[in-house]
Amino acid sequence: MITFENISKTFNNKVVLNGITGTFKAGQISLVIGASGTGKSLLIKCLLGLVIPDQGVALFDGRDLVYGDRLLQTEIRREIGMLFQGGALFDSKNIEENVRFPLDVLTTMSVSEKKDRVHECLVQVGLTDAHHKMPNELSGGMKKRAGIARAIVNYPKYLFCDEPNSGLDPQTSLKIDELIAQVTHTYKTTTVIVTHDMNTILSWGDFILFLHQGKKSWEGNSKDILYTRLKELQDFLFVGKIKELLLQENNK
Repeated sequence: MITFENISKTFNNKVVLNGITGTFKAGQISLVIGASGTGKSLLIKCLLGLVIPDQGVALFDGRDLVYGDRLLQTEIRREIGMLFQGGALFDSKNIEENVRFPLDVLTTMSVSEKKDRVHECLVQVGLTDAHHKMPNELSGGMKKRAGIARAIVNYPKYLFCDEPNSGLDPQTSLKIDELIAQVTHTYKTTTVIVTHDMNTILSWGDFILFLHQGKKSWEGNSKDILYTRLKELQDFLFVGKIKELLLQENNK
């Protein structure tokens, strides 16, 4: 579980995050949504200690990543998995080497133990025959699968995903969502996803945090969000004919 309170950050006299408070629970998929420039990615960076907030605190199961001592910071970071928007695979390494990388850096596992764990993760994401392929030989969806395998190879307690469906077709996006959900529920992972994908928002949001102009404007889940009367959230989620139909339904 990740709890955070009053996270605030200002750049060049502009308030980008203004007192954000919330909780991301273990075993749930938590989504951070909002228009571009509302502070979604910055909030995640503050939680991870990549950017130091001006005020506020973030605790990983009661442990302070930002202000804890170096040993504690290292301990927590070993428990974090990251799925980057573009996959961020190393072009010069094959898929097995890419997935093994966190084990090489963060563990003292033997070569055979690493090999077994990498194989287990590649099987889990449906890339059984991709061990020796290079990233440029994979489709966009396969690269995302490889990224998930790398993110979970070290049994993370906390999984952060930045736009995991960006650039993917709807069917592939659904498969990626299902993989993330499987990992979350199987290992009781605290999963946090920054996304604009409507299917993800409406299908997988156990908890949804909506940011607007640097503030938390709404929180709820994928069932509640369809019935929101918050104009800013409606404007973000629905446009054109879909918005008209939703407003008619909510006003009945």
